[in-house]
Amino acid sequence: MKKIILCGYMGSGKTTTARLLAKTIGIDYLDLDEIIEKNTGKTVSQLFEEQGEIKFRLLEHQTLKEVVEKSTGFVLALGGGTPCYANNHLLLQRPDVVSVYLKTGIDEVIRRVTAQGNTRPLLAGKTPQELKEFVGQHIFERSYFYNHAQYTVVTDAKTPEIVAEEILRLI
Repeated sequence: MKKIILCGYMGSGKTTTARLLAKTIGIDYLDLDEIIEKNTGKTVSQLFEEQGEIKFRLLEHQTLKEVVEKSTGFVLALGGGTPCYANNHLLLQRPDVVSVYLKTGIDEVIRRVTAQGNTRPLLAGKTPQELKEFVGQHIFERSYFYNHAQYTVVTDAKTPEIVAEEILRLI
């Protein structure tokens, strides 16, 4: 059974694409943030606020390792920052994992997250220029880690269905 992990920046379509892939292949859909929230009884935002980022990233790393060690197949959507901490990017290169970086351009990320409304606390209250600079800086800083994935699929101007089809062709 395949262990498929999707990574990428916020708004890249990880969750939606992971759901579609899992349904198409007939294996479990998992979302790392949802697993952490279920295990702790707290939202990711609450964990950040109450414990700080370092403790959250340790919990995230431990949870990711546990999930990857599972023997059953799954499609897992990571949080946007997951590959960037605690050497999590190395888990994307395991021989029993198929990892895919959903690469999304700055303008496309901004278009998508803006269309979702005010659901992204990191982006709240920023002017359009500040938003563009913030997203651009983050993508630049994180791309090193995202690029450890085995495959890259560009998601700009593509539906989740098209992205899922491209991933299926790769794997």
